[in-house]
Amino acid sequence: MLHVDPISTATSAAAPTVLAATPPPFTVTSVFTETRLESWLAVGLVLAAGIYLYGVHRLRLRGDRWPVARTVFFLGPGLGGIAAVTVSGLHAYDTALLSVHMVQHMVLSMISPIFLALGAPVTLALRTLPLRPRKRLLAIVHSRVARIYSYPLVAFTIFVVNPFALYFTDLYRYTLEHAWAHEVVHAHFIMTGCVFFWPLLGLDPLPGRWPYPGRALLMLLSVPFHTVLGLTIMQSSTLFGGDWYPSLGLTWSDPWEDQVVAGGILWAGGEFVSVTMLAVLVVQWMRHAERETRRIDRELDRQEARQRAAESAA
Repeated sequence: MLHVDPISTATSAAAPTVLAATPPPFTVTSVFTETRLESWLAVGLVLAAGIYLYGVHRLRLRGDRWPVARTVFFLGPGLGGIAAVTVSGLHAYDTALLSVHMVQHMVLSMISPIFLALGAPVTLALRTLPLRPRKRLLAIVHSRVARIYSYPLVAFTIFVVNPFALYFTDLYRYTLEHAWAHEVVHAHFIMTGCVFFWPLLGLDPLPGRWPYPGRALLMLLSVPFHTVLGLTIMQSSTLFGGDWYPSLGLTWSDPWEDQVVAGGILWAGGEFVSVTMLAVLVVQWMRHAERETRRIDRELDRQEARQRAAESAA
C-alpha cells in the first residue's frame, strides 16, 4: 500500500523545531503498516536481486553450478536486511527515535555488508558477463582506486572514523533536517561496510588481500570500536542532534532514555557482529587450510609418481 508517511512529512516539511503533526507511538505493527515501496532504495534492491538471480539462471542454463548458500546470503540477510530497515516501517521513525536510527546503522554498515560479500556477486558477474564487460569489470576491480579503498588498513580507518565524524559533529543534525542527506547517509553506511568487510570476508577476487592471520588481527582490533562508541553515547551529557528530538514533542518517548537505548544497541550489536565476523573468518580459514593440505598432498603424489617413473625407466 502506497501512502504519505506522516512522520516523514512532519520531519521534512516543517522547521526543525516546529512540527505539523506529532508522530504516532512506535509499535510492532508500525513496522508493517508504515512500509513504503516507492523509495529509490526499494527500486535499487529489487534491481540488484533481479540481476543476481538472472546471473544464477544463466549459469544453470549452461550447466554450471552456483552454491545455493551464496544466493541465500546475498538475497536474505544481505539485500533483505537492507530492506528490513529502510523499506519497512522502521524508516518512518529513523528521524524520530535515535534508537531506530542505530538499528539501521548496525544493519546497514555491519550485518548486511557481511552477507553481501559472502554472496560473491563480482565472481558471479565474471562468470556470466560477455568478454568485453568482463574485462571492464576486472579493470575496475584492479584499478588504483579499488586497490586503495580495499586495502585493509584504509578500509579499517574509514570504518572507524566515519561514525564519530557523523555523530559528534553538526553533520548528524543536518541529516535530520534534510531528508536527502539522511538517505545519503544510509547509502554511505552500506558502502562503508562493504569496503571494510569485502577484503576481510568476501569471496570475490580482490587485489592485495591479506592472509588470514592479518585479517583476524584486524578484526580483533575492530571489536572494541562499537563498544566504545556505544558507551560514549550512553554516557553522553548532551543529546545527539541538539534540540531536534525534544522539539518533536513525543509524549510516548523520552529523548534521554532513547539515547541510552541507542547506545546499548550499538554496544550489544557490535559484540554480536564481532563474534559473527570471527566465526565466519575461522570457518573460511579452516576450509582454506584443508584445500591447501589437499593441494600439497596431490603435489607430493605427483612428485612420487614421477620419481617412480624415472626409476623404472632407468
